[in-house]
Amino acid sequence: MLKKNSSGAKLLARSESAVKDREERLRAILETAVEGIITIDERGIIESFNPASEKLFGYTASEVIGKNVSVLMSTPHREQHDGYLENYRRTGHARIIGIGRETFARKRDGTLFPIDLSVSEVKLSDRRLFTGFIRDITERKRLEKEILEISEREQRRIGQDLHDGLCQHLAGIEMLSHVLAQKIASISKEGSDRATEIAEAVRDAISQTRLLARGLSPVTLESEGLMSALAELAVNTEKIFRIRCSFDCPLVVKFDDHAAATHLFRIAQEAVSNAIKHGKAKNISIVLHADAEHLHLKVTDDGIGFPGDFKTSSGMGLRIMQSRIGMVGGNLTIEREPAGGTSVIFATPTTR
Repeated sequence: MLKKNSSGAKLLARSESAVKDREERLRAILETAVEGIITIDERGIIESFNPASEKLFGYTASEVIGKNVSVLMSTPHREQHDGYLENYRRTGHARIIGIGRETFARKRDGTLFPIDLSVSEVKLSDRRLFTGFIRDITERKRLEKEILEISEREQRRIGQDLHDGLCQHLAGIEMLSHVLAQKIASISKEGSDRATEIAEAVRDAISQTRLLARGLSPVTLESEGLMSALAELAVNTEKIFRIRCSFDCPLVVKFDDHAAATHLFRIAQEAVSNAIKHGKAKNISIVLHADAEHLHLKVTDDGIGFPGDFKTSSGMGLRIMQSRIGMVGGNLTIEREPAGGTSVIFATPTTR
């Protein structure tokens, strides 16, 4: 009997030692991790907050443990977070669990900063926990912004070169063709007609070149604003690609932030290009409207839909769109339409 008790005590002690060892290893991992690691319960209440999170957010663990995780979030996720959790509990449909995403977080002093967030779910015997892994991507966003700004300058330069250089050369060729047609009219009517045809073809080339130049360097965006630039994008899309492209803006939208307007225009331009190139769309709709807090832009097409899983797509066009919307503090969503086709929806605060 004594031997059995002694053996049982040893097994219990060994088990307790193994549990303690696992807990110490887990604690060491959490305390030395370079990523912020935050654990919350099903109600969104913070249960753990590692040292890296303290550095990221400026809070101590004791200040946030027991509070709702929305204190670390930016608008509109801050107000909607409890609804996300409730929807997940009710339907089991996860919006970000198991899917990495870029978003913004809020420091203790109210400063917003870009993060890469991934969330995993841990199911225990009597409840569920959610663990968020957070990485500050401020430096990466700064580099992406520099690259995009360089790209913008280069596109603008190419657009101006096309407009001021190539178009002028083509205009000279058109004029010479007309002169040639007049000179040989008395000698050869057929030759004169051919020279006139060349002049007309060159005129068409000038029109196409000007459209390309305006796409690369949207002068309308600078002089007349986002509404006019999007309207012109729709008109030019119809002319160049021979498809239907409409622009709808029920009320006048004034958006004075030129840099943000440029990013929104480029996102719409990329969405239209993807609809034509990948979606094989025949009809595209661009809709712009604003409310008290946000400007909303939606590009919908009737094409074959986004190829593959857009949530995990590594396509450069989609990455650039996501980078652009992140730079203006907005949100981008891609949805498959029930009747076919794709909608690209993005929103940004009207003031920052």
